[in-house]
Amino acid sequence: MSSLFTSLTIRGITLKNRIVVSPMCMYSSTDGMANDWHLMHLGSRAVGGAGLIITEAAAVSPEGRITPDDLGIWKDEHVPGLQRITAFLTAQGAVPGIQLAHAGRKASTTSPWNGSHVVPATGGGWQTVAPSAVPFHAGQPTPTALTQAGIDQVVADFRAATLRAVAAGFQVLEVHAAHGYLLHAFLSPLSNTRTDAFGGSFENRIRLLRQVVETTRAAWPAQLPLFVRISATDWTEGGWTAEDSVALAIILQELGVDVIDCSTGGNVPTAAIPVGPGYQVRFAEKIKRETGLLTGAVGMITTATEAEAIVASGQADLVLLAREMLRDPNFPLHAAQELGVDVAWPNQYARAKPRP
Repeated sequence: MSSLFTSLTIRGITLKNRIVVSPMCMYSSTDGMANDWHLMHLGSRAVGGAGLIITEAAAVSPEGRITPDDLGIWKDEHVPGLQRITAFLTAQGAVPGIQLAHAGRKASTTSPWNGSHVVPATGGGWQTVAPSAVPFHAGQPTPTALTQAGIDQVVADFRAATLRAVAAGFQVLEVHAAHGYLLHAFLSPLSNTRTDAFGGSFENRIRLLRQVVETTRAAWPAQLPLFVRISATDWTEGGWTAEDSVALAIILQELGVDVIDCSTGGNVPTAAIPVGPGYQVRFAEKIKRETGLLTGAVGMITTATEAEAIVASGQADLVLLAREMLRDPNFPLHAAQELGVDVAWPNQYARAKPRP
């Protein structure tokens, strides 16, 4: 028996295994449109046996993009291209998920292979927004601190994006509140220096995320799961902590969140992060143990034995793989073979399935 290949039912959706393709930006869209690249990239992971496939961060507004090349879901024209993807993923037995995001002060940059530089207004860039007028890097353009009207618009954008995600056929929705992007920037006292109802105390700093979760949960079908990705720690003195994450998770559970996707960091460029195999798993374990919520573990998980141990030991309920899925789109099929589990291969590939 393999814990990694045990099914998991969350609300009205059943995942055939605990392997999740983590959201990974492809920086391959024009005007936010999903295209053949996205279909082939995500579709190959469905053919490869993943139980849940979450798209890269889909921007809820044009100014919420990290780069001009990001996937989007801010207008109805984005829906048909996404429908094409969800239909294929579902046909292969994978559950299609989408991550909704707003990049905040980390927006308006070039794609990584173009240096991740700030895109100036003269080059098609845009004014970034944040909880406070504090740039991510010293020397970068200063973001505009969101007004109440701006905050209300962000919440409305998440709601509209959620309704489009329903129309596009997604079955899991994830709110991106990690990695220094807008919602995480509100959570952390290192980036949120506001003195109004959205800054200062823990209750105030989580207010925007609460509002986003409330509006997405209300717009998202009751039978479908809602995930939230958080950075469980800023890895920096005076920043967001693991204890804050537990307290937040308890509140999110009350608001109808089903899974906490536990990443870390991204809000402070100078943070000293002890990167290594499974270095973030302990945060998923802590939140799961102290709240009872389902959690997902992510971060340098690269082998079947590592993934199996995480689920079997109860550290997390799901294992999200990113770079390893880029290296091996068929990781789930190979992992099943390594763990001695007989799983179905696509009919078209069955002749290549190793025999006992």
